[in-house]
Amino acid sequence: MTTAPGAANLDSDRLEIVRTTERLQEIGTAWEALWTQADALVFQSHAWTAAWWGAVPDRDRRELFVVLAWHGETLQAVLPLATCRWYGVRVLEWAAKDYTDYCDGLLRPGIDRDLLRRMWDHAVRSGGFDAAYLTHVSPSAAATIFTERGTASGLRPYHRQAASLRVVGPWTSSQVWFDSHSGNARRNYRRSLKALGENAVVRFRLLPPDEPFEPALRRCAELKRAWCERNGLVAPLFDEGSPMFAALVGVLADKKLLRIFVLERDGVIVAMTVNFMQHDTMMAYVTTYDAAFERASPGTILLFDYIRWSIDHGATTIDFLCGEEDYKHRFANQRVELKSFAAGRSVLGAAALSADRAVHKVKRLRDRRMGNSKAVPAATEARQSAGRATRDS
Repeated sequence: MTTAPGAANLDSDRLEIVRTTERLQEIGTAWEALWTQADALVFQSHAWTAAWWGAVPDRDRRELFVVLAWHGETLQAVLPLATCRWYGVRVLEWAAKDYTDYCDGLLRPGIDRDLLRRMWDHAVRSGGFDAAYLTHVSPSAAATIFTERGTASGLRPYHRQAASLRVVGPWTSSQVWFDSHSGNARRNYRRSLKALGENAVVRFRLLPPDEPFEPALRRCAELKRAWCERNGLVAPLFDEGSPMFAALVGVLADKKLLRIFVLERDGVIVAMTVNFMQHDTMMAYVTTYDAAFERASPGTILLFDYIRWSIDHGATTIDFLCGEEDYKHRFANQRVELKSFAAGRSVLGAAALSADRAVHKVKRLRDRRMGNSKAVPAATEARQSAGRATRDS
């Protein structure tokens, strides 16, 4: 095999940096095979990165920067990265980070994680960026190796943090889980269901595999846009005509992971959640409801119903993914901290990170003086992308 541009040889491994769409397509089969062997989350699959790259609306300010490690013809590891230009600063970040709740590298089982560190060092030496900012790294992620041992990049923990909230079992039955809630919570659920069903037929259901999911996605995007308009926000993920939402959900469907739960009132969706199930865990990717029925709490009804369905179908964890919205706290019994790391590679990049730290410090001091140190939760601060921040509305 010839050495590709941007490649380097370290011992018996060949390192490569993928920068073109054509090369990204060429490595699809090898990447997907590695993803299957690693039994990794869908976020680390080639299909997820390729779908994002094919639909991203502002590609003119982005470049692929996917680091690969080969052993002969065998792909050993992947760091799915890309650069993005922010106010003239070239930032190296996870590919598809705005739509990915758990970011990580991909490593063949049995391979020392130190290979990822060497891949990162190779990326730093190759250049092409001013600062690195890696977010949403879970405690179990292979990428934590970046800060466990020294790297040429000088990656350090960064102040922008996030968290995921989860409902963790196991349970003997969904009824046992339901009965574990307070009497008031159970009564509120029944009252809400009765109010929503007044003079109407209410039905909770999972969309079957043979039912086209596109109409449900259009309804979801419609409800999201209405919510954004009421709150003065913009969410590119749900823009009319944007291919991103359908592309990512299509990946979940192709991999047989997709679970779309809907709550219908006389056949019209009043609440829905686009989920996927992997590793005995039900993960809630996008959740929304119709504000016209807000007093009946259709979102809460749906939460109770799809959690019970998940438990009855083998889930031991219901993962609400990133964000600490109030409704999640009402259900969750576990909180997992997600870390972020940053490093300046150029003078410009180091200055940009220093300025961001200074702004953060001033904000924290101001909040303390106001007696409101939690005015901006860390998870909210970390979810600056509108596409991410509005997924749980």
